[in-house]
Amino acid sequence: MSVIYGLIPGMILLGLVSVLVFFWAVKNGQYDDMEGPAHRILDDDDMDDRKDKDDRPS
Repeated sequence: MSVIYGLIPGMILLGLVSVLVFFWAVKNGQYDDMEGPAHRILDDDDMDDRKDKDDRPS
């Protein structure tokens, strides 16, 4: 039973720290663009580089 007296304040403190970290992340823009990096990997930039190399005479 005495363990509960230590666990309850510890869990409340952990919950408060988690909420503060979440609000800090939102304030600093960590959740602004969630889909951009996922779609950016699908863009094929290598094809543009090859086209430029083919247009130049050797």
